[in-house]
Amino acid sequence: MDERQAVAAFSALGQEHRFRVVRALVTAGPDGLAAGTLATEIGVSATNLTFHLKELSHAGLIQSRREGKSVIYSAAYEGLSDLIAFLMRDCCQGRPDVCAPAVAALSACNCPPGDSAHV
Repeated sequence: MDERQAVAAFSALGQEHRFRVVRALVTAGPDGLAAGTLATEIGVSATNLTFHLKELSHAGLIQSRREGKSVIYSAAYEGLSDLIAFLMRDCCQGRPDVCAPAVAALSACNCPPGDSAHV
């Protein structure tokens, strides 16, 4: 991830509903959520949600797939991981103890090892 991509991702996350969408999708795991369920969960209309989903998709933070008549959205874990790595890449400056809290938080993820959701 380069700086331009990171700025786009943070810009997309800088809006309350979009931030809630990403959190809901990360919580839902790789199976994701149907658009209607997601709209209800974050408290926005389907029309409003469509706008937010487009922004998050363009930023590489979510993805979608069709299952029958439903569109299922899920977190783009690779994009989210890249964003975290971009932030943490140069943080330690030779002092790994500075990054230890972030590493510990990621290690506490409830995802099974090897799961694509394990950031």
